[in-house]
Amino acid sequence: MTSTTFVPALRVNQSLTASAERRALEWLAQRAPRWLTSDQLTVLGLAAQIGAGVSYALARFDRRALLLVILCLILNWLGDSLDGTLARVRRRQRPRYGFYVDHMVDVFGAVALMTGLGGSGLCHWQTAMAMLIAFLLLSAESYLATYTLSRFELSQGLFGPTEIRIFLIAGNLVLLHSPYATILHHRMLLFDIGGTIGAVAMFAIAVVLTRRHTAQLYRQEPLA
Repeated sequence: MTSTTFVPALRVNQSLTASAERRALEWLAQRAPRWLTSDQLTVLGLAAQIGAGVSYALARFDRRALLLVILCLILNWLGDSLDGTLARVRRRQRPRYGFYVDHMVDVFGAVALMTGLGGSGLCHWQTAMAMLIAFLLLSAESYLATYTLSRFELSQGLFGPTEIRIFLIAGNLVLLHSPYATILHHRMLLFDIGGTIGAVAMFAIAVVLTRRHTAQLYRQEPLA
Protein backbone atom coordinates (compact mmCIF):
# COMPACT_ATOMS: atom_id res chain seq x y z
CA MET A 1 0.00 0.00 0.00
CA THR A 2 1.43 3.38 -0.97
CA SER A 3 1.25 6.56 1.08
CA THR A 4 -1.32 7.98 -1.36
CA THR A 5 -3.84 5.27 -0.42
CA PHE A 6 -3.14 5.15 3.32
CA VAL A 7 -6.15 6.26 5.40
CA PRO A 8 -5.25 7.48 8.93
CA ALA A 9 -7.30 6.10 11.81
CA LEU A 10 -9.93 8.27 13.45
CA ARG A 11 -8.34 10.03 16.44
CA VAL A 12 -10.52 10.18 19.57
CA ASN A 13 -9.60 12.19 22.68
CA GLN A 14 -12.23 12.63 25.39
CA SER A 15 -9.93 13.48 28.28
CA LEU A 16 -10.63 16.23 30.80
CA THR A 17 -8.11 18.63 29.26
CA ALA A 18 -8.63 17.69 25.59
CA SER A 19 -10.59 20.78 24.50
CA ALA A 20 -8.40 23.34 26.26
CA GLU A 21 -5.25 21.50 25.20
CA ARG A 22 -6.33 21.45 21.56
CA ARG A 23 -6.88 25.22 21.54
CA ALA A 24 -3.56 25.88 23.28
CA LEU A 25 -1.62 23.67 20.87
CA GLU A 26 -3.19 25.28 17.80
CA TRP A 27 -2.36 28.72 19.21
CA LEU A 28 1.26 27.68 19.77
CA ALA A 29 1.56 26.00 16.37
CA GLN A 30 0.29 29.08 14.53
CA ARG A 31 2.92 31.21 16.27
CA ALA A 32 5.84 28.78 16.18
CA PRO A 33 8.99 30.07 14.41
CA ARG A 34 9.45 28.79 10.86
CA TRP A 35 12.72 27.06 11.69
CA LEU A 36 10.98 24.81 14.23
CA THR A 37 9.99 21.40 12.82
CA SER A 38 7.82 18.52 14.01
CA ASP A 39 10.87 16.24 14.14
CA GLN A 40 12.67 18.68 16.43
CA LEU A 41 9.67 18.69 18.75
CA THR A 42 9.60 14.89 18.77
CA VAL A 43 13.27 14.81 19.75
CA LEU A 44 12.55 17.39 22.46
CA GLY A 45 9.77 15.21 23.85
CA LEU A 46 12.00 12.13 24.00
CA ALA A 47 14.98 14.02 25.46
CA ALA A 48 12.73 15.57 28.10
CA GLN A 49 11.28 12.21 29.15
CA ILE A 50 14.77 10.72 29.40
CA GLY A 51 15.73 13.81 31.39
CA ALA A 52 12.81 13.18 33.72
CA GLY A 53 14.06 9.64 34.32
CA VAL A 54 17.59 10.86 35.03
CA SER A 55 16.22 13.54 37.37
CA TYR A 56 14.21 10.94 39.28
CA ALA A 57 17.40 8.91 39.75
CA LEU A 58 19.20 12.04 40.99
CA ALA A 59 16.38 12.65 43.48
CA ARG A 60 17.76 9.69 45.44
CA PHE A 61 20.61 11.99 46.48
CA ASP A 62 18.87 15.38 46.44
CA ARG A 63 15.08 15.65 46.47
CA ARG A 64 15.27 19.06 44.77
CA ALA A 65 15.91 17.13 41.54
CA LEU A 66 12.14 16.60 41.53
CA LEU A 67 11.86 20.19 40.33
CA LEU A 68 13.87 19.14 37.27
CA VAL A 69 11.44 16.26 36.77
CA ILE A 70 8.57 18.75 36.69
CA LEU A 71 10.38 20.92 34.12
CA CYS A 72 11.13 17.85 31.98
CA LEU A 73 7.49 16.71 32.13
CA ILE A 74 6.36 20.13 30.88
CA LEU A 75 8.90 20.04 28.04
CA ASN A 76 7.83 16.47 27.25
CA TRP A 77 4.21 17.62 26.95
CA LEU A 78 5.29 20.44 24.65
CA GLY A 79 7.33 18.23 22.33
CA ASP A 80 5.06 15.19 22.40
CA SER A 81 1.80 17.13 21.92
CA LEU A 82 2.85 19.97 19.62
CA ASP A 83 4.70 17.97 16.95
CA GLY A 84 1.56 16.56 15.33
CA THR A 85 -0.38 19.82 15.67
CA LEU A 86 2.44 21.74 14.00
CA ALA A 87 2.44 19.30 11.08
CA ARG A 88 -1.32 19.63 10.66
CA VAL A 89 -1.29 23.43 10.84
CA ARG A 90 1.48 23.60 8.23
CA ARG A 91 -0.09 20.81 6.13
CA ARG A 92 3.10 18.78 6.28
CA GLN A 93 1.63 15.58 7.68
CA ARG A 94 3.27 12.16 7.36
CA PRO A 95 0.63 9.90 8.97
CA ARG A 96 2.47 6.57 8.94
CA TYR A 97 5.86 8.06 9.80
CA GLY A 98 4.37 10.24 12.55
CA PHE A 99 2.35 7.44 14.12
CA TYR A 100 5.25 5.00 14.14
CA VAL A 101 7.92 7.41 15.38
CA ASP A 102 5.73 9.09 18.01
CA HIS A 103 4.74 5.83 19.62
CA MET A 104 8.15 4.22 19.55
CA VAL A 105 9.37 7.42 21.22
CA ASP A 106 6.64 6.95 23.84
CA VAL A 107 7.80 3.39 24.51
CA PHE A 108 11.48 4.31 24.90
CA GLY A 109 10.53 7.35 26.98
CA ALA A 110 8.38 5.26 29.31
CA VAL A 111 11.25 2.80 29.85
CA ALA A 112 13.58 5.69 30.73
CA LEU A 113 11.05 7.34 33.04
CA MET A 114 10.15 4.17 34.98
CA THR A 115 13.80 3.08 35.20
CA GLY A 116 14.69 6.44 36.74
CA LEU A 117 11.73 6.26 39.11
CA GLY A 118 12.70 2.76 40.19
CA GLY A 119 16.20 4.00 41.01
CA SER A 120 14.99 7.07 42.87
CA GLY A 121 14.18 5.37 46.16
CA LEU A 122 10.78 7.09 46.00
CA CYS A 123 9.08 3.80 45.15
CA HIS A 124 10.15 0.18 45.01
CA TRP A 125 11.52 -1.30 41.79
CA GLN A 126 8.62 -3.75 41.71
CA THR A 127 6.13 -0.88 41.59
CA ALA A 128 7.98 0.96 38.82
CA MET A 129 8.27 -2.21 36.71
CA ALA A 130 4.59 -3.05 37.29
CA MET A 131 3.65 0.40 35.98
CA LEU A 132 5.93 -0.03 32.97
CA ILE A 133 4.55 -3.46 32.10
CA ALA A 134 0.96 -2.28 32.47
CA PHE A 135 1.68 0.77 30.29
CA LEU A 136 3.29 -1.34 27.58
CA LEU A 137 0.40 -3.80 27.68
CA LEU A 138 -2.16 -1.01 27.34
CA SER A 139 -0.10 0.60 24.57
CA ALA A 140 0.08 -2.65 22.62
CA GLU A 141 -3.71 -3.03 22.85
CA SER A 142 -4.18 0.56 21.67
CA TYR A 143 -1.88 0.18 18.66
CA LEU A 144 -3.44 -3.14 17.61
CA ALA A 145 -6.93 -1.67 17.95
CA THR A 146 -5.86 1.31 15.83
CA TYR A 147 -4.73 -1.03 13.06
CA THR A 148 -7.68 -3.40 13.16
CA LEU A 149 -10.51 -0.96 13.95
CA SER A 150 -9.15 2.27 12.37
CA ARG A 151 -9.91 4.14 15.58
CA PHE A 152 -7.09 5.56 17.72
CA GLU A 153 -8.11 6.26 21.31
CA LEU A 154 -5.76 8.89 22.72
CA SER A 155 -7.48 8.72 26.10
CA GLN A 156 -9.23 6.13 28.23
CA GLY A 157 -12.37 7.73 29.57
CA LEU A 158 -11.52 11.13 31.04
CA PHE A 159 -7.80 10.39 31.38
CA GLY A 160 -5.03 10.70 28.81
CA PRO A 161 -1.28 11.41 28.73
CA THR A 162 -1.73 15.04 29.82
CA GLU A 163 -3.72 14.04 32.91
CA ILE A 164 -1.02 11.50 33.81
CA ARG A 165 1.63 14.23 33.58
CA ILE A 166 -0.49 16.49 35.81
CA PHE A 167 -0.78 13.71 38.41
CA LEU A 168 2.99 13.15 38.30
CA ILE A 169 3.68 16.86 38.73
CA ALA A 170 1.28 17.04 41.69
CA GLY A 171 2.90 13.95 43.21
CA ASN A 172 6.38 15.45 42.82
CA LEU A 173 5.29 18.60 44.64
CA VAL A 174 4.03 16.46 47.52
CA LEU A 175 7.27 14.43 47.51
CA LEU A 176 9.27 17.60 48.03
CA HIS A 177 7.70 17.69 51.48
CA SER A 178 7.75 13.96 52.25
CA PRO A 179 7.91 10.74 50.20
CA TYR A 180 5.66 8.91 52.66
CA ALA A 181 1.95 8.58 53.29
CA THR A 182 0.12 6.87 56.14
CA ILE A 183 -2.63 4.41 55.23
CA LEU A 184 -4.48 2.65 58.08
CA HIS A 185 -1.62 3.45 60.45
CA HIS A 186 0.95 1.99 58.01
CA ARG A 187 3.70 4.27 56.70
CA MET A 188 4.20 3.67 52.97
CA LEU A 189 5.93 5.35 50.08
CA LEU A 190 3.43 7.66 48.37
CA PHE A 191 4.50 6.58 44.87
CA ASP A 192 4.15 2.91 45.86
CA ILE A 193 0.50 3.61 46.63
CA GLY A 194 -0.13 5.71 43.53
CA GLY A 195 1.94 3.43 41.31
CA THR A 196 0.11 0.30 42.44
CA ILE A 197 -3.27 1.93 41.83
CA GLY A 198 -2.09 3.14 38.40
CA ALA A 199 -0.68 -0.26 37.38
CA VAL A 200 -3.82 -2.12 38.45
CA ALA A 201 -6.03 0.42 36.65
CA MET A 202 -4.04 0.20 33.40
CA PHE A 203 -4.03 -3.60 33.50
CA ALA A 204 -7.78 -3.69 34.15
CA ILE A 205 -8.44 -1.26 31.30
CA ALA A 206 -6.31 -3.39 28.95
CA VAL A 207 -8.30 -6.51 29.88
CA VAL A 208 -11.67 -4.77 29.42
CA LEU A 209 -10.64 -3.27 26.06
CA THR A 210 -9.23 -6.59 24.85
CA ARG A 211 -12.52 -8.31 25.64
CA ARG A 212 -14.57 -5.53 24.01
CA HIS A 213 -12.49 -5.30 20.85
CA THR A 214 -12.22 -9.08 20.48
CA ALA A 215 -16.01 -9.34 20.59
CA GLN A 216 -16.35 -6.45 18.12
CA LEU A 217 -13.92 -8.01 15.65
CA TYR A 218 -15.56 -11.41 16.05
CA ARG A 219 -18.91 -9.89 15.05
CA GLN A 220 -17.37 -8.01 12.12
CA GLU A 221 -15.62 -11.13 10.79
CA PRO A 222 -18.06 -14.02 11.33
CA LEU A 223 -17.19 -17.49 10.07
CA ALA A 224 -19.04 -18.54 6.95
